[in-house]
Amino acid sequence: MSSEHALEKQHPGPKTYAKVAAVLTIITAIEVWVFYLPALRPVLVPLLVVLSAAKFSLVVMFYMHLKFDHPAFTRVLLSGVILAFGVFLALLALFAFAHPIVLPS
Repeated sequence: MSSEHALEKQHPGPKTYAKVAAVLTIITAIEVWVFYLPALRPVLVPLLVVLSAAKFSLVVMFYMHLKFDHPAFTRVLLSGVILAFGVFLALLALFAFAHPIVLPS
């Protein structure tokens, strides 16, 4: 066995992917359930963002195999996600301060 094969992590089997799919289905059901609860309206957006981030990380780790690949691939993906989020925040700030919403009195 060469050193390359010793460093290679074992990929999960079909059972693991079925479990991940079940967890993703449960998180999606929770997202739909949360949307229809009037009591959670004040925290709806942050709650949905957290649940979506959890689903995103599960998909990336297992279905894109980043959990089992070289860490450089993870850094490339994360740097792109961070850059996109930064651009989103900059545009949000630009439109929020350039065109403030004026509520009728």
